[in-house]
Amino acid sequence: MLLKGGSQYRRLLEAFVDQSDERLRPHPSNRLSGPAVALNLPDLARALQAEPHPAKAGHRQAGLIHRGPLRMVLFSFEAGGHLPEHRAPGQVVLHCLRGELDVKVGEARHRLGSGEALVLEPSVAHAVEAVAESDMLLTVCMG
Repeated sequence: MLLKGGSQYRRLLEAFVDQSDERLRPHPSNRLSGPAVALNLPDLARALQAEPHPAKAGHRQAGLIHRGPLRMVLFSFEAGGHLPEHRAPGQVVLHCLRGELDVKVGEARHRLGSGEALVLEPSVAHAVEAVAESDMLLTVCMG
């Protein structure tokens, strides 16, 4: 376990946050690479929340994996933070890691709590709003 303020936590944060002005952090292929990548999602979410830049639309996001057709993106939402309606060109899994998310799919609403996930077919329009402070793992398999 990494404790906030500890040396391991600081190293993770330094690796996660790019100090250049061009990108907020290094590209996933440069920071999370190798034949096997272990992800400690709670620690990565804490590092994301600790980034010095302000949240946009009430959330921060960081690409974790970008390999072939697979994309994994970690989101950290403030209460009321949102992603406007959009579509993804592949199979989508929205996994609520912490908190509570309201996902609108067409006219339907799905409330996701910690540990719950929603799977969407390609090109299905959806929007996400955080009911409370929340972390979400988005996985997309491009088709």
